[in-house]
Amino acid sequence: MKTYDIGQSSTAKTVWWIVDLGGNHSIYSIIVVFKNYKEYEMRQRGRFAGFSLFLSNTPHKEDGHLCYKNSLPLPPLDFNTTCIGYGRYVIYYNERLDGVTYPEGYQIQNAYTELCEVKVQGCSESGLYGTNCTKTCPINCKRQRCNIINGTCLGCVPGYMGELCEKKCSWGWHGVDCKKECTGHCARNTSCNHQTGNCNEGCAGGWMGQLCDIQCKSGTYGPGCIHNCSGHCLNDAFCNEENGICELGCNAGYTGILSCSSGFFGNNCTCQDGHYGDNCTNVCPTNCTQTCNHKNGYCTEEKVKEESINKIHEKDGDYTEGNKFYNGIDTKKPVDKTYIFMTYLS
Repeated sequence: MKTYDIGQSSTAKTVWWIVDLGGNHSIYSIIVVFKNYKEYEMRQRGRFAGFSLFLSNTPHKEDGHLCYKNSLPLPPLDFNTTCIGYGRYVIYYNERLDGVTYPEGYQIQNAYTELCEVKVQGCSESGLYGTNCTKTCPINCKRQRCNIINGTCLGCVPGYMGELCEKKCSWGWHGVDCKKECTGHCARNTSCNHQTGNCNEGCAGGWMGQLCDIQCKSGTYGPGCIHNCSGHCLNDAFCNEENGICELGCNAGYTGILSCSSGFFGNNCTCQDGHYGDNCTNVCPTNCTQTCNHKNGYCTEEKVKEESINKIHEKDGDYTEGNKFYNGIDTKKPVDKTYIFMTYLS
């Protein structure tokens, strides 16, 4: 408690008085008893008049909220008011400033504080309300704080709204009081998380980040921007950030909606086994034991089928009919000298 000189000798223009409750509590009412003198009650009420009561979490009234402000009529010297809220400090404040016109009955020489008693009533434990502080505040009340009389929340946790904070945010909204709008880039056009704003099911194509509010960098695409463009878009342009398509077309020698390299197609740009070449339209040579290179058709194994082995005559430029490919080489082309293709078996 802090006071200044009282009576006619006081020169103070503002006065204050603080009650420290020792912790944050749910408050219901405040009682203030101002000093009385026999035959001077009206004078004392005039000194008491105009006072304010604040409830705060710090010793500074500016950090709290105004619970009560007296004007007219003049207050009784045994004063009682309802003050519903949460706080650690109850602050009494009054002033008599120069140049201000005060109502009739106010004592205006200086500001006085002649308090005899300040009593604060409420629940000693947080999260409770009701006549005997036996009821629990709704679970989604911010910091478990509610109106000490009816249990309505004094603010909601993020993602909820309503007097009892029982309603989730509407589709497309999230955060404190549901005032933040979702970015609108969640996968499959789903709403974001009503509490955090994150996209629980990932991002739509072309976006990344927890909130899916960051566009893909040039050269990347897809949900979360995890794919790289093919690099074969016409004039080396970047692909569409959403789906990877080369919107202006492909460079020479490439085709496909994703501009796959030669020999590949589909979402993963891969040929099925047994095919190669542009758009995978060519069939691998029958001499290959398994499959061939997806780009050029060369057999991927060094082994060949026994029945494919043929002797090529020694005469330069001569050859015998038979299978036409060995490891991708066309045996119809003239050869310079004799080759005996040996059969290798596992």
